[in-house]
Amino acid sequence: MLVLPAEVTMGTARQVQQDLLAQCRQLSGSEVVRVHAGGLQRFDSSVLAVLLELERTTGRLQLEQVPQRLESLAQLYGVDALLWPDSAVAAA
Repeated sequence: MLVLPAEVTMGTARQVQQDLLAQCRQLSGSEVVRVHAGGLQRFDSSVLAVLLELERTTGRLQLEQVPQRLESLAQLYGVDALLWPDSAVAAA
């Protein structure tokens, strides 16, 4: 399981993305990549870019404990269906 840090902003997004992608490379190719977002406290739209790159790279992303603000941000930018294709959030 990957864990998002407490902060993902324009200033930290590149490093967070590099770290998470490096961790992905160590996972089995058939695994669903679970990403725990429960500790995410301070973020901007750059967190969506990080998550979308993880989704694009792995093709099998599963987000867990997503803060409501992150769900709202994804809906605002119209990427919720990409991040949560089978959820009520994507259907809203």
